[in-house]
Amino acid sequence: MAIIGIVGGIACGKSFVADQFRSLGAVVIDADSVGHAVLREADVRNALVQRWGEAILTEDGEVSRSAVAQRVFSNKPEEKGNLAFLEDLVHPKIGNRIRARIEALERDRPGTSVILDAALLIEAEWANLCDKLVFVDVPREQRLARAKGRGWSESEFNAREAAQANLDLKRKQADWVMDNSGSAEHTFAQVQQFWRTLD
Repeated sequence: MAIIGIVGGIACGKSFVADQFRSLGAVVIDADSVGHAVLREADVRNALVQRWGEAILTEDGEVSRSAVAQRVFSNKPEEKGNLAFLEDLVHPKIGNRIRARIEALERDRPGTSVILDAALLIEAEWANLCDKLVFVDVPREQRLARAKGRGWSESEFNAREAAQANLDLKRKQADWVMDNSGSAEHTFAQVQQFWRTLD
């Protein structure tokens, strides 16, 4: 079973590339969705409320990801350390869920190719779960424009990118680089080319 990790900068289109692999028969493990589930765990919710109060909860009592993001990507001196606190709390739990999913696939669907779509794949040391890494390459200006299309400001984009590993490091660690700055067809052709190397 081949496990392929997708890495790249913010708004480079990692999930788009992962979906194209899915169309070819791969199983995609989306770390962001796993993270959503972890935030619903009672002990995680309680630890976050203990640190930041109930202001981080939505009306139905769920953890608000946007409220948490405001605190962990803040430039305020008093909020320094919030990102490390959050990562120390949730990354081990996310990693455990990802490993359990991989083990289940190995047992139930041997020979399946697995795509691990995780923004912090290298930072959280989940890259060691992968057989190969694919770097999705898009110029910064284009990624910033995409992020603004999601409603982010440039300062939010910069803060989140600063919290991730250097892009040159990610590119150097990757086994394959895909250019996702053009058309969907251009990207899919590269996905297909890589897919054929897994045979």
